[in-house]
Amino acid sequence: MSIGYFNGDYIQLDQAVVPIDERGHQFGDGVYEVIRVYDGKPFMLDEHLRRLITSARAIKLQVEQSEEHFKALILEAVQKSNLLDCDVYLQITRGIAVRKHLFPEAPLSVSMTVRPMRVIEDSVRENGVTAMFHTDERWANCYIKSLNLLPNILAKQTAQDRGCFEAILVKDGYVTEGTSSNVYILKDGTVYTTPLSKQILSGVTRMAVEKVTHSLGIPFIEKMFTPDELLGADEVFMTSTSSEILPIVKVDEKDINQGNAGELTLKMHKKFKELIK
Repeated sequence: MSIGYFNGDYIQLDQAVVPIDERGHQFGDGVYEVIRVYDGKPFMLDEHLRRLITSARAIKLQVEQSEEHFKALILEAVQKSNLLDCDVYLQITRGIAVRKHLFPEAPLSVSMTVRPMRVIEDSVRENGVTAMFHTDERWANCYIKSLNLLPNILAKQTAQDRGCFEAILVKDGYVTEGTSSNVYILKDGTVYTTPLSKQILSGVTRMAVEKVTHSLGIPFIEKMFTPDELLGADEVFMTSTSSEILPIVKVDEKDINQGNAGELTLKMHKKFKELIK
């Protein structure tokens, strides 16, 4: 069953628990992670927790709990949910205090949900999804996985309204990433993706993709590429915790690989599933 957690207590998801002066609620003053659990085992949990702590430090959240504490908390919550395949959302905020911009003297708030895994149907993956280009209007520190996602939400909704699965963000003439994904192109048997910087999130699934490409003997190169280069690619795909490795077959109404899911992309996803096991 789906369950929630807030500052030490397990709760029902429809139970009201967040005070009006919670800084995550009022300012988006916090960070989060989404961890996927397969067969009761969190996938790449250490990498997720390292990124969580890195994000917390970047916004000057003084997290006293260790990564081992959060690991135990997640495992306990998954066990209580009785869900084998699920998505865990973990959030840390600057706590509960009277609203003002300066940091308060208050303990941090920790909340979490455990819900059944959102699964992308095999038919969707085999047929691929569509996307559109959208100007990257986000702030300068996208490497921080913060709660401030309004530009992402607006771009994602624009894509949805136009019948697309994802919006591919473009800044200064180059692709950065998706609204909730990393983006890759395949050209002449080589995978290219945007180099890590403050402008993009260091995706945990991206780390897995790098391992997968190496195991398959596919070169993996970090290199900036333009929208035109993306449209001219042999294959295009996106990755995230929830979408895993997902082919993109059309961008701005222009077919990629004649509108078919790429053979190498599907091969990488098959290898990714083996990595999970």
